[in-house]
Amino acid sequence: MRRIGTAERQARLGRRHRLGVGCQAADPVEAAAAMVALHATDPATVHLSVAARVPGSEVASTERALYDDRTLIRMLGMRRTVFVVPTPFAPVVQAACTDDIAVKQRKLLVKHLAEAGVAEDAETCGQWLAAVEESTATALALRGSATAQELSADEPRLRTRLSMAAGKSYAAQPYVTSRVLFQLSAEGRIVRGRPLGTWLSGQHQWSPSADWLPGGLGNKPPAEEARTALARAWLWSFGPGTAADLQWYAGWTLGQTRKALAAVRAAEVELDGQLGYVLPEDEATEDPVDSWVAFLPGLDPTPMGWKERDWFLGPHKSKLFDNTGNIGPTIWADGRIIGGWGQPESGEVRYELLEDVGADVTALVETEADRWTTWLAGVRVTPRFRSPLEKQLSQG
Repeated sequence: MRRIGTAERQARLGRRHRLGVGCQAADPVEAAAAMVALHATDPATVHLSVAARVPGSEVASTERALYDDRTLIRMLGMRRTVFVVPTPFAPVVQAACTDDIAVKQRKLLVKHLAEAGVAEDAETCGQWLAAVEESTATALALRGSATAQELSADEPRLRTRLSMAAGKSYAAQPYVTSRVLFQLSAEGRIVRGRPLGTWLSGQHQWSPSADWLPGGLGNKPPAEEARTALARAWLWSFGPGTAADLQWYAGWTLGQTRKALAAVRAAEVELDGQLGYVLPEDEATEDPVDSWVAFLPGLDPTPMGWKERDWFLGPHKSKLFDNTGNIGPTIWADGRIIGGWGQPESGEVRYELLEDVGADVTALVETEADRWTTWLAGVRVTPRFRSPLEKQLSQG
């Protein structure tokens, strides 16, 4: 069994993730494809992840790919998370992950509707939900594109309130609007379009999938075939990795993960005492890459690609992750995390190194911090999920 050590894994990361010198992507679509998908729970992450991998990229070029050329699409995917995906790969993600999520979320929403007393039993709540969905989809088709507020005006039942955690100190009665739109999106019927406001906004206009893309998200492969395709893409970008890594990344069951690894005929390798996998044609030794430094945003797909992160994270978890497992902005050198960064109100990029990396790497870090300060041009990006180090660097 071939052994792949930490140094070789880090070299693969620099090359495959388009972060190393001479390895960077030509455009936003190539950057997204290199990562399988770009994490998009925080809208800023998409643009910063592209800028870290595409020299000279601007917000406008990523927006053009998303909203004009539509070669990228924002959609629900792995782990019930929003990603930006190369459009040809979207049906694979839908069949491999999102369809299962839609089934589970529909059952949960019907349960919550029943608990809120919307109808007398679960079956009737399901019928009520189906009627509201159809009315909402029709209203959206008539408008062409619309905000959640506009759709609520067209379909007043979207203003129905749920009753969450009744009797608890954190009880809430949210409108059902976002849940219905989430469900329609999870089923591939509607898509998130342009944001309302700047590129930092988390609110989007919605459009029917069939209007946004020719044929919508049709022509999906069968679920097992899609999971095989997703496993192959993940192994190329993130391999070697363990079965636990792939299972966590995709949000699959252990059985689904094992079947996908078997279907791609993944080759077994040793990862410092653990069993890992690579694609069968990807067992050759990875050549080293030239020394590189990168500033990555919170929730960048690189650190969020594996469940087990010690080989690139080291002892820095407590400063760089929040309490729910979301990573903040990080600084990388040669395939490992060496520090973090943030922005105070004045907008410049501040950083802190968490280990001694020597004068040469420190100089590269200083140059990269200046580059990011220039790129952001005074725009302050506050991550949706804030790490202790980012909060510290953003003060003052």
